[in-house]
This record gives sequence, C-alpha cells and structure tokens, in this order.
Amino acid sequence: MTSKILPFILLSTLSFGQASGPLHLERQIMLPGVEGRIDHLAVDVANGRLYVSALGNNTVEILDIREGQRVGEIKGLKAPQGVLYDATTNRVFVASDGDGTLQSFDGNNLSHLKTAELGEDADNLRYEAAKKLVWVGYGSGGLASFDADLNRVATIKLPAHPESFQLEPDGTRVFVNLPGRLKVSVIDRGNNSITANWHLGGELSNFPMALDVANQRLFVGCRIPARMLVMDINSGKVVAKVPIVGDTDDLFFDAARHLVYVIGGEGAVDVFHQSGPDQYEQVAKVATAAGARTGLFVPAMSELFVAAPHRGARPARILVYRLEATPSM
Repeated sequence: MTSKILPFILLSTLSFGQASGPLHLERQIMLPGVEGRIDHLAVDVANGRLYVSALGNNTVEILDIREGQRVGEIKGLKAPQGVLYDATTNRVFVASDGDGTLQSFDGNNLSHLKTAELGEDADNLRYEAAKKLVWVGYGSGGLASFDADLNRVATIKLPAHPESFQLEPDGTRVFVNLPGRLKVSVIDRGNNSITANWHLGGELSNFPMALDVANQRLFVGCRIPARMLVMDINSGKVVAKVPIVGDTDDLFFDAARHLVYVIGGEGAVDVFHQSGPDQYEQVAKVATAAGARTGLFVPAMSELFVAAPHRGARPARILVYRLEATPSM
C-alpha cells in the first residue's frame, strides 16, 4: 500500500485482511463531499475505473480502483440511478430519475455526447452485447433499447415501473421485476411482447435480480419479508425461499464459486452457497454499513464493491471486498 493511497483509505470495524468467509475487506475508497443515497455502479475493467451513481449528490463519481482515489466526476445530473460503461465504444451511459433522461459521455474526457428523453424515472441499465444495445427501464412502465449513438431501437410497454431486469444472454427473454404489480414479467425481445407473468405469492417489494444461466434459475430479492426467491426460468415456479438481509437493492450470482451475494441497507452482505439448483446455504454474513444497499460484483477482478453513503461521522465510501480464489465449502 503506497503513501498515495493511504489518505483515501479508512479502516472499518472489520480490519483489512480479516477473513469473512469467502469475502475479505481489502480497502475503502473514500468519497468526501458526496451526500445522499448512492445507487448503482459500473466498471471499466481494462482501465481499472469504477463509476458510481451518487443519486443524492446529482453526480456520477469516477474512481481509480488501483490507486484508490476519485479521479473524475460528472456533475449537473438530476438524481442519476443507472450507470453503464461500454468498452466497445468507450462510452459511459447514465440514466436519471429527476429528468427521465438517458445520457452518453465520452469515456476519456467525460464530455457530454447526447441525451435521449424518456419522460420520467430512467432507472436500471443493461447491455446486450450481441446487438450492441443499451437497455433502460423507465417511467410508470417501460423498457427501451438504444444503439451506442442513443438512437431508439425498441420500446416495450409494461404495466408498472420496472426495477432490476436481466437479459437472457443466449436467448431473447428479458426477466423484469415489477414490484408495483407483485410479479416478474417475461418479455420476448424478438417481438417486444410480454409472454408470461409470474406472481410471487406473499412476498412484496421485489427489487434486485440476478440470473444463473447454466442452471436456468432466477434470483429475486424481496424486502417484505426479507427473502430471496429462486425461480425456475422455464416454468416460473419458486423452487426455494431463503431469508436475507433487510433492504436489499442489489444481488449477484457468482457462477465460478457457486455463490450468491445479497447486499442490504440493513448493513450487511449475505453470502449463500449453491449446492444444487434448488439448494442454498448461508455461509457468511459480512457487516458493511447502514444504508449500504447497492454494489457491484466484478468476476474479472474477483472483487465485490459495496457503496456506503455518508452517515453520521462516516463519509461516503466504497467498500472493496476480495473474493477467495476458490470457495472453501
């Protein structure tokens, strides 16, 4: 650890290098002056940069992961929620709640390139690599796709605001969380139509979602009660229900380690081991920070980033967890 990094790193209640099951807190990257809620994250792996949607601060913060410091900032945004980095075009895409826009920026100098108007509440972003399309959920019920120049390609109407959604990488389906309707909708992006609606039963507030392609499983994080539902993506059947940390807004599936990471604003990351498509055992509960409910799992870096907002005397910061090379189950 060089002296250049030290000013930006602060020890937490978990010491660096302390084992927390499969997660090890390596460092923290400080975000001094960043206020309010922090939403979603994106990464530029090749250049070691992390993009952080500081929703309450009306900025996107750009961090150098290797140096452990902030190196840039996109200002003048209106409650940015979703952020996406496209390595093929070296562009940063930002979806904002406040003005309902999807904007693009140059990855080198962060200059503004173009704005697409969506009307209201532009939220989560996903990238369809095969067609080089940016997908965004927005408004009181809509998904839209754009090319890299922000020309609209498709629009799909939905009955409620979409939260997290996942694109089937080797097919045409999109799985969408619709908490306003207490269900998951399945969309065929070949003809832009809803093909199925899967109701969740007694679970409410279904926000984050992750996909296990190999086992044909969908993970859905619910807040009321705090549970993770595991669903068969061919039948829509709920095959497992697992208690989780409260106030979750991001969860990720680690296919290499057969682990699921659930990030909750209650102040922890729950880690579950997948011993079979329908079998999940909690192997760790890692303390984070109050309000830290979003993050990003980066398989190529074997790291999990968790965004902690400013609370009390603790400034906003990104918690960086190193993952074990192989799971010790």
